[in-house]
Amino acid sequence: MFVQHSIMVDQFLSYLQYEKRYSPRTVQSYDEDLKEFEAYIKVLGNCLSWHSVDADVIRGWMESMMDKGNVATTINRRLSALRSFYRFALSRNLVFHDPAHAVVGPKKEKPLPQFVKETEMDELFDKNRWGDTFRDVRARTILLTFYSSGIRVSELTGLHVSDIDFASSEFRVTGKRNKQRVVPFGQELAEQLMRYLAIREVTAGCDTDALFITEKGQPMAMSQVQYEVKKYLGRVCTLKKRSPHVLRHTFATAMLNHGAGLESVKKLLGHESLSTTEIYTHTTFEQLKNVYTNAHPRANL
Repeated sequence: MFVQHSIMVDQFLSYLQYEKRYSPRTVQSYDEDLKEFEAYIKVLGNCLSWHSVDADVIRGWMESMMDKGNVATTINRRLSALRSFYRFALSRNLVFHDPAHAVVGPKKEKPLPQFVKETEMDELFDKNRWGDTFRDVRARTILLTFYSSGIRVSELTGLHVSDIDFASSEFRVTGKRNKQRVVPFGQELAEQLMRYLAIREVTAGCDTDALFITEKGQPMAMSQVQYEVKKYLGRVCTLKKRSPHVLRHTFATAMLNHGAGLESVKKLLGHESLSTTEIYTHTTFEQLKNVYTNAHPRANL
């Protein structure tokens, strides 16, 4: 039985408070997490004690928390509290083994990639929204390059004028670990690139081969590109994260939604592993679920 609970746990909490000098709020959090475990144990019956708990009991506790909808962060925090308790109890010879030592907590779920809706991208590229200044033309070209190719921000700032092949509608990209790949582009981006190159020559008149440059003729830094993307995406969407990487996600999601194969998207993005690309299938499936929920007459019964 858990008669010893109050003594052993009180000793542990005193240790945290007076020897480890944890804050009262932290000590309270440990106390609450251990009480959660005790409550689970009591449901199992009176035959268990702190001495007889084993790894399977702890795994059962984790499963019960998952069934209740607790996220991985909460479960891992409570498991960490239990591990700390057993380490303390073992060091004081209050228990004879540490059942929590070998128990592995659940992996934290990776958030699904955020992406901009196609309607919002259409609104972003509406020509009536853009002026004829160097900055406007450059910004639209940057955004369209990201959306049309899915390249990384480091790849975009590494592009050179000589990397563009208008005859074959493709450009050469240098990715991670200096691996090069060829990325195709469509007529819209081709026309936008030519327009940008014309105004680039007139405005900057520089000798650098860097594709995207400042008004002073210097290659753009990644931070400058990120600022431009955040600024212009903010005009059409309400995403908290408005970055070049979101446009990379948007490219991949749009490709998959319109029938592109996973292997093809993998090659275009420059992913080494298909599992990296597969995360976008979860995004499109979430969209599919939303469509089903909103459209099927019996989905909400």
